[in-house]
Amino acid sequence: MVPNRILNTFDNKIFLIHLPRIMVFVFLILQFLGMINYPGGTIWNENSSNYLFTKNYFSDLGRFEAHSGEPNYLSMIFFTLSLFLVSVTFIFHYISVLTFFNKDRDKLNIKLAVVGVFFSFCGAFCLIGTALTPSDLVLDAHVFYANNIFHSFLVTALIFTIIIYRSVLIENKYAIGYGIFFLSILSYVLILHLGPGPRESQGALIFQVISQKLIVLIFILSVVYQTFGFNNLFKRDDNHSN
Repeated sequence: MVPNRILNTFDNKIFLIHLPRIMVFVFLILQFLGMINYPGGTIWNENSSNYLFTKNYFSDLGRFEAHSGEPNYLSMIFFTLSLFLVSVTFIFHYISVLTFFNKDRDKLNIKLAVVGVFFSFCGAFCLIGTALTPSDLVLDAHVFYANNIFHSFLVTALIFTIIIYRSVLIENKYAIGYGIFFLSILSYVLILHLGPGPRESQGALIFQVISQKLIVLIFILSVVYQTFGFNNLFKRDDNHSN
């Protein structure tokens, strides 16, 4: 399906375990730096000071101008850098995931893995698109890319839940982790499309913002959880080789 010579380049612990863990830490630090440097303002209150965790979206950090009307350059830089780094990490990570499942004897799993990785690339591309489209300058494009991050990884999560459950290469318990990840993204996608809009009321804004924060947290925990699965496999293989 995919040339082994290309895939073997990514067949190591760096992209499956170490890089994702490091990038989770880097992402959190950059988001924190963005938050403490955000001038202030929300959709409902332009005069609020600083970043309000339950009333400001992550995307507010990427605005060219804060809701308060003040320049937001420093916060925007941290936000943009974080999304670029996460995007690149996802690309290399999922190529390595494809390398891993390319060893599966089940040909259907290999084909499914290719599809799952394709949608992860779509999600990574949308991360970059979100970073490059400040919501105060190009709102429609920003919303398109931001929403499609979750649409893309929804498909990826579903496919890898199925693959891990079917595969003999990795313990089935890690399918539970991906399954929870899938259901969480599905819930958030339903909230995006069926929930109250953030401009309907301040309560609706808080609901949407907290939902976004929760799905990002689940995203992070899912990534870290899967690295433990791959780490255990490497340890098992090392013990067998010794």
